[in-house]
Amino acid sequence: MKKVIILILFLLFGGFYFVGLTTPTKDLTEASIHSEGKPVLFLLIDSLMDEPLQKAIEEGKAPAFEFLIDHGHYYSEIVSSYPTMSVTVDSTLLTGTYADQHKIPALAWYRQDEERLVNYGSGPSEVWALGIKQMARDSLIRLNEDHLSQNVSTIYEELEDERIQSASINGLIYRGNSPGYLTIPRLAAWLNLLPENVNINGPTLLSLGGFSQWNSNSDYSNKIWKNIGINDEFSANELVYMIQENQLPSFTLAYFPNLDRPVHKRGPMVLKEIEAVDKELQKILNTYPTWKEAIQKATWIVYGDSGQSKVSSDDDSALIDLNDLLAQYAVWNPGDKVQERDQVVLAVNARMAYINLLDNGIAFSEIVSQLKKDPRIGFISWKEKEMNYVAAEGSNQLLSFSPNGNYTDSYGQTWDIEGDISLLDLTVNDQDIITYGDYPDALARLHGALHSHEGRYVIVDAKPRYEFIGDHTPTHVGGAAHGSLHKEDSVSPLIIAGTNNQPEYARVLDFKKWVLKLVGT
Repeated sequence: MKKVIILILFLLFGGFYFVGLTTPTKDLTEASIHSEGKPVLFLLIDSLMDEPLQKAIEEGKAPAFEFLIDHGHYYSEIVSSYPTMSVTVDSTLLTGTYADQHKIPALAWYRQDEERLVNYGSGPSEVWALGIKQMARDSLIRLNEDHLSQNVSTIYEELEDERIQSASINGLIYRGNSPGYLTIPRLAAWLNLLPENVNINGPTLLSLGGFSQWNSNSDYSNKIWKNIGINDEFSANELVYMIQENQLPSFTLAYFPNLDRPVHKRGPMVLKEIEAVDKELQKILNTYPTWKEAIQKATWIVYGDSGQSKVSSDDDSALIDLNDLLAQYAVWNPGDKVQERDQVVLAVNARMAYINLLDNGIAFSEIVSQLKKDPRIGFISWKEKEMNYVAAEGSNQLLSFSPNGNYTDSYGQTWDIEGDISLLDLTVNDQDIITYGDYPDALARLHGALHSHEGRYVIVDAKPRYEFIGDHTPTHVGGAAHGSLHKEDSVSPLIIAGTNNQPEYARVLDFKKWVLKLVGT
């Protein structure tokens, strides 16, 4: 999904990227300021999962992955943030907070103060329904400059505060302290889709596709039919260039998007595409005299940002139509302005959705009773003031929870909990220690989503093999999808080579503190 998000495939000729980004040129070989530690290379591989990776290694198709694992540390189940959508995951990775603090609720969410649906680009149909101009500005400008909370800081911002340089290659969340600007093509500006010049703040170096590459003398596969550089080959070649030119800053995050689309289309076990990613990793490692020297000279982190759940191949059973479930209400039609008569706005994120209640006369219990009729829904959740509630089909009880109580979970977080703990597959021992089952770090992650934005809303979360649909939403029947709190969507592998340091807990939430320590702040 990030391919659609990063630059929006929308403008002309079938909807392709026409936006360039530049930052001030900086020579990292002269008077540059580094930390004392080795440079950290963080390779973010979209939808990389443990089982297919292990299968690819077993069949000899992933020698680079195998080398990094054999000469480093491997963790098969790192817990993502929630919802398990790229914008929210990346925001958590870079800020060390869940959505209640960084305020990026999901790929699609309702902004109450502006009375509109924010969607960073989940699919072409929604792009056209909501409007090219709105989605372009949300994805390219507002996501980093406005929507990402100013009350949190990114890795890039904290490093620059310490006068330590950093870089982002094709990263979706890039906010930093170095001034730069978006260079907008004349056609887009003439059509008033985007302003002529947009000032932004990024890391020391920001590379975003073929219009912002550092090595201007190379092709880098930045053709229209290759997403103009938003691809694995571009990301790998930029890293190779930086290494060859001795321009690696102290921290570089490089995003590799190619694996995501075939997983969505065909399901998790796409070994051919993992083999292709591995070849790009080999290219980077080959920049050094030997692979062993590569991990001696740099710290390597390889992370898959979330898992994906196989979606049933039967259209009728796979797709949970929220319009049908909520047919008795006036559900807003995407593309129209929100009217006084509209009672509900759907923000669908594949295997989870926010159901926004515009009509204050609709009680939460009323909506919950409707949703509980569908056994494909894993749970339903909402908040009232500071208390969070969970319900599910098959149980007449609720689970209520809030932070800072007498129960402690495996991450050292404390909670007040009451009611049916099985709704989130929790267990509690006689020392009041909470253990998580099918929903890892469920309380903190769900609390984050329930307090991520203003308004009255209900969260629905699908069981494995199912996904939600509304008007214009993409579907993945017979393929795979994510978004939910379930472990199938929520855990993915982490490889660390070149250091014995590791995050405090096996969660993306703990990456920021860990990375800053690795860099030497």
